[in-house]
Amino acid sequence: MIKTIGLIAAVLTTASFLPQAIKTIKTKDTSGISLIMYILFSAGVFLWLIYGIFIHDFAIISANSVTFVFAAIILFYKLKSLRS
Repeated sequence: MIKTIGLIAAVLTTASFLPQAIKTIKTKDTSGISLIMYILFSAGVFLWLIYGIFIHDFAIISANSVTFVFAAIILFYKLKSLRS
């Protein structure tokens, strides 16, 4: 039961992030996104991923793997927009 709750939480939190990530990837518009927030968010998600790997928790690993990839892409676009 506890693993099921963890998997549901992982799916919901990752799914809640996807619309913003998809919109940003499609439009490449990051003007409304805070750079500091995305740096902190990406670092936090990455650390959750590492934590999940250490404790061998599939829900934590899977959710944070997907979220980290999308967060890193958005962070890349944000950094790229600052150079333009």
